[in-house]
Formats: sequence, structure tokens, C-alpha cells
Amino acid sequence: METAGIRVRFAPSPTGPLHLGGVRTALYNYLFARQNNGKFILRIEDTDQNRYVPGAEDYIIKSLQWCGLEFDEDLIKGGPYAPYRQSERSAIYKEYIGILLDRGHAYLAFDTAAELEDARNKFSNGHEQFQYGMKTRLQMKNSLSMTADEVKSRIDRGDRYVIRILIPENLTVIFNDLIRGEVKVLTDSLDDKVLFKSDGLPTYHLANVVDDYLMRISHVIRGEEWLPSAPMHLLLYRFFGWEYSMPQFAHLPLILKPEGNGKLSKRDGDRLGFPVFPIEWKDPSASEVSHGYKEDGYLPEAFINMLALLGWNPGTEQEIFTLDELISSFSLDKINKAGAKFDPAKARWFNHKFIQLKTGAELYAYLDPVLRSNGISADPEYVMKVISLIRERVELLPDLWKHSVLFFRAPDTYDPQVKLKIWQEGTSSFLEEFSAMLKGLDPFNKESLHALVEEFTAGKKIKTAQLMNPLRLLVVGSNQGPGMMDIAAVLGKDEFLERISKGLKNI
Repeated sequence: METAGIRVRFAPSPTGPLHLGGVRTALYNYLFARQNNGKFILRIEDTDQNRYVPGAEDYIIKSLQWCGLEFDEDLIKGGPYAPYRQSERSAIYKEYIGILLDRGHAYLAFDTAAELEDARNKFSNGHEQFQYGMKTRLQMKNSLSMTADEVKSRIDRGDRYVIRILIPENLTVIFNDLIRGEVKVLTDSLDDKVLFKSDGLPTYHLANVVDDYLMRISHVIRGEEWLPSAPMHLLLYRFFGWEYSMPQFAHLPLILKPEGNGKLSKRDGDRLGFPVFPIEWKDPSASEVSHGYKEDGYLPEAFINMLALLGWNPGTEQEIFTLDELISSFSLDKINKAGAKFDPAKARWFNHKFIQLKTGAELYAYLDPVLRSNGISADPEYVMKVISLIRERVELLPDLWKHSVLFFRAPDTYDPQVKLKIWQEGTSSFLEEFSAMLKGLDPFNKESLHALVEEFTAGKKIKTAQLMNPLRLLVVGSNQGPGMMDIAAVLGKDEFLERISKGLKNI
């Protein structure tokens, strides 16, 4: 088959929501394709009907759309190698499993689930697990251990069977992984995996090899969990006569949990309070809803930037990348072999950095609907002033409301712990005096306020904090928020005085 340039695929199974590790695999494929003017393909591998989850396929597509990863060929827009859903390609797989059977590279196995369990109990011991392969295949119920008449008789009476690959003995499979270098595996350690199931559908092992060849995939970039299967996949390419046109392989490192060892899981996210899915997932088999990065207030470009650096090192000090910069900088040889620990604080840091790159108008477009949903209709110019004051404090998009609400609603309650700490005898009286002086302040701005505070505290022989901390409690209701001069300047004289008066009455 002639080469078709760089062609990579992301091939998820619709067995549940897309984990952020899956998104990273899609991202690395996308970056590699775009950098090399290649094609990025989505193929849905849904041959495992027992694990199929309704809604998962649509979820995968929507997740990748939110991330901004656009495919050149997929099940929606089609392409020259359609269909791109494996369940619609069953006739193709039947043709190729027939080739393997004809060439003696596969065989029929009639073992029932009970017989397989008996075999595991019989052959397994404390040192060795049962493996359906060179040591055991002739003791099992299959077309290698049975006569042709016995096989035909079983087929004629409708016995269910699977088709297994016949792994050759005492052969060393050698291939070069673009991340891990040379990999050598002795076939004696491999088992005769099932290639075709009794339901008439292929397993991943057969379907992905056939499809990658027919779709002219040049590079298979996938998670390291598939590394143990790679030698068998190479054997399949050899059995089909495709050895010299098979793709190059790159097996990506795991994304590890923040604490301890092991692969990052949903349980880690639930336990430590961060999402592991890109967008919200509603489990159709339960009432459980899992929040995603989108709903938590992450920008897709920040999410993508964070994922790119989980396992890939650009070789520079740069950490903030646009998608175009990622495309130009990315390379497979800079992907680490070792797993990358996920850091939720670092994820928030990335989002904070990207929020700072947004214009005031872009942040206004997010905040204004939130204000309206809370019954607040504010002057756009005022909202923009608030945004400019609080944006440095924002890590997640909902923080815009969290940090701005004090500018739209006067406090109804006052933190008792803060009051206990800062309120002293005489505090109320000098606040009333300061409020009286404020009424005559003109102009009312940061500079004039600063001068008045200095004059007042010097005259009263008190520290600045003795005035400003109680003022903050009256105006904000807590000890949080930007600088008091900034808050006062944005609120304006009338609102500032009104809050002081209300707070003194309530406290």
C-alpha cells in the first residue's frame, strides 16, 4: 500500500466518560498531525457490546469539541475510509479473520466459560497463572486438539466458539517504540488472545490492526496500557503480509494520582475534590452526575495546555502555550517514559494564567449572565471596573462572581470571628467620626481617601489597620476582598457611606 503521509487516529471505546488521560492521547495525536500537515481521525471502537454505555459516544465527541480538537475524518463528516464506527465494519473483519484461519495463524476454540474456569483452577498455582497458549492449547477444546470431523460436528450443531490467534513458539518480536526505544518480547510469554468473539464481532486486537492498515494510519500514538499487546499486533501485521507498511508505535506514559502511586482515577478526583472528566457526565445507569472541567470554570485552552505538559517537556522554561504554539513545539521524542503526577493546584494555576489573558469584554460576557441570573442588572461600565479590580484574584470562572458579589450586594451578616479579633473599645466611635469626615470628601477617589486615612489615623494616634480592618468588616462583611481604597473608589461615596452606617447599626 502506498504511503498517505502522516495519518493518526484517536480510537476510544464508548464504554463510559472520556477520562483526561484519553483527552491527552487525543491531544498528542492532534498536535502530531497538525505539526506534520497530516490527518487526524476519530474512530469509535464499539465492538465490545457488553460494555457499551448509551450516551458515551456523544459525550466523547462533545468533550473533544469543547477542547477545540477538530477531526479531519470521523463518523459525522465521514471520509475516504468510512465507516468510522467499528460496529458498522463487521463484514470487513470477517473477511480478514478468514484469511488468518486459511493461513493457519488462527484457530477455533469451543471452550465454555465453565471449562475455562476449570482450566484456570487446574493449571494455576502459586507461581504461575493459567495462560491459553503454547503450554495449554492442546489440552483445551479447540480446532488444534480436535479432529476436523469433531470441529465440523460442533459447528453444525451450533456450538458457540471464539477464534484465537496462534502465537508461534520461541520467536523474539522486536520493534522500535518512538518513546521507549527498542522493545524485545519472546513469544513464549504471550497468550493466544481472542481475535473474534462468539457474537460475530472482533476484539480490539484484530479490529484495530485491520482498520489501522486499511485507513493507512502512519503512527499509532496510544496509552502504555497497550504496550504488552503491541508484540501480538506486530505478529498480526506479519501474518497479513503488512509488516513493511505497518505504522510506527508510540506508547504514552500514564497520568498518575497526586498522592502515592498508580494511575489517576475518578476515585482520586472524588476524594481530593477535582474533576477527571473534561465536561459533565451523567451516568445513564445511575443518578450520579460527575462534574467536569468545563462546569468547574476551566477554559478549554487552559485545560489543553495543562494536559500537554503532563508527560511532555518542551525543553524550555515556557509553560503557557497557545494551541498554535503547542503545534509548533510538540515532538514525540520529548515525551517522558515515566508517568506524570497530576497536580490539581497546577491545573488551577494554568486556568488563572489564561483568565488573565482574557480581555475585560470576554470576562464581562461570562459575568453579566451570572449577574442577571442573580437578579442584578448593572451598568456595563461599572461591571468592567469591578472586573479590572478582581481579575487577578480569579482562578476559576465562577470566582468572578465570588469575588465581585461584594460590589453588587451589601452584606447582611458580619463575620463574628473577624469582629471578635479586630473590634475594640472605641472602634465604633472613631468609625462614626471617620464617616462624618468622608461625607465632606471631594473629590472622592483613591488618592483623596488615602490622604484622609493618613490624616485621621495620625490625629487619633492609631495604626492604619485599626481603622481599615473594621471598615472592611462593615463594607464587605468579612476580611476578604481587594484593597479597601480600591473597593471604596469603585463603590462610590454614597454606597460606601451607606454600608458603613448600616454596618454600625447591625454590629
